[in-house]
Amino acid sequence: MASPIRGITAVAPLNVVSATPPAGGTAPTLGRESSTRTVVVIGHRGASGYRPEHTLASYELAARMGADFIEPDLVSTSDGVLVARHESQISRTTDVADHPEFADRRATKTIDGVEHTGWFTEDFTLAELKTLRAKERIPGVRQENTIYDGWFEIPTFDEILALRERLSAELGRVIGIYPETKHPSYFASIGCPLEQPLVAALDRAGLNRRGAPVFVQSFETTNLRQLSGELNVPLVQLLDTEGAPADLAAVGDPRTYADLVTPAGLEHIASYADGIGPDKDMVVARNADGTLGDPTPLVATAHAVDLLVHPYTFRNENEFLPANLRSAGFPADYGNVFAEYAVFFAAGIDGLFADNPDTAVTARAAL
Repeated sequence: MASPIRGITAVAPLNVVSATPPAGGTAPTLGRESSTRTVVVIGHRGASGYRPEHTLASYELAARMGADFIEPDLVSTSDGVLVARHESQISRTTDVADHPEFADRRATKTIDGVEHTGWFTEDFTLAELKTLRAKERIPGVRQENTIYDGWFEIPTFDEILALRERLSAELGRVIGIYPETKHPSYFASIGCPLEQPLVAALDRAGLNRRGAPVFVQSFETTNLRQLSGELNVPLVQLLDTEGAPADLAAVGDPRTYADLVTPAGLEHIASYADGIGPDKDMVVARNADGTLGDPTPLVATAHAVDLLVHPYTFRNENEFLPANLRSAGFPADYGNVFAEYAVFFAAGIDGLFADNPDTAVTARAAL
């Protein structure tokens, strides 16, 4: 693709049900101080079920489909600019391999104890990254998204914040922003910390204040504790089904994610964060045969210490659904995701991350 298509508008397909939460210019309830909880829909990497993830087109489509928040994962360029990519390794999500001028940037690095080979955002200036174009990360599952390969730039966090403001005005309702700091300890170790640019960007946008439509999330704990003294918005501790936060492992702290979801662990999280973002299997377990099991005590235990619960990630395709909710077809075909949503809503969650925000909004409308 010869040129960036900056002005393209991501329009929802005509058959999409565009149910939206109540308008009126106010954001959904956010923090622990709320007397009521509203189930919020977070467009996971935008509307990544329909557009290549972490593009302005994906974020815009999520908002137009009714998402309350759009979620950018933030990494850094070599000149310290925050951009949106799921990982700093960009081989799978951009056309960098097709740029011979960057062939010598290919490298092997160890990040959070895992070795990666490819091209990394921290080895490019913003100007260089802007010459690349995004592509679909999982083309085997989302072949239809590949028609957009090459159309969109890598967006900066400032560009996403500007889009959020424009869409809030245009749609007549507040669109929230839900950034994740990716591998913060690693970026700090190479002299590209994420926290200061994040705080500065939210300050510039007038969003570092109580009641702002913002959540900030991380799989690490140290940077959230740091940010708790610098931000006036809710913080969310992300949790995985296995392993441990990279910052704890790096200093020999034996605590794992399993330790963090004990009553004592959740009480500690509540001292610096307002919510948790667990893998959805931690909220409703899967049986040994892959079918959907019973709710765990996690929601009740988290609510007991006034933590919100926003599980990830809800997707429509069979490949990602419990075995008993899959349709008879291919892994990329849609299954009975509405049945899955119903179980999680009944479990008492406060929000969710969805690749298909329109589906999540429609499911919520049935509550």
